[in-house]
Amino acid sequence: MKKYLNLSLIYAIAAMAMGVFYREFTKLNGFTGTTSLGKVHTHLFVLGMMMFLIVAIFAAHFKQLGEQKTFRAFTVVYNIGVPLTAVMMSVRGVTQVLGSELPKGANGAISGIAGIGHIIMAAGIILLLISLLKSAKNEE
Repeated sequence: MKKYLNLSLIYAIAAMAMGVFYREFTKLNGFTGTTSLGKVHTHLFVLGMMMFLIVAIFAAHFKQLGEQKTFRAFTVVYNIGVPLTAVMMSVRGVTQVLGSELPKGANGAISGIAGIGHIIMAAGIILLLISLLKSAKNEE
């Protein structure tokens, strides 16, 4: 359980750092519009911190949860997907704030990699749900 609380703390710190970065970077550049950069803060709080707080509760309830292969796979896969998504959203947001005109290929690459991050997160969530179902079945 401590491992998941530590992950939650790491995501909370990253979320707060991105919130400060967003506020200061947009202020420094005189940007007042909407940008992907503003959503990174919330993504890290909800998909990172909140997810692992919930996982910690489940780990405390289902003692054998951490021993399952699907759950260990969830931890690895999900912790690849969330940061990848956050990084690419940050890249997109910085280019939006700076008003950079990206070539079609670079624009597509940013969107594509962010999409891959979302797919990886979705795979992680499916692994988590399978693990929880197995744990509930074992409890019966």
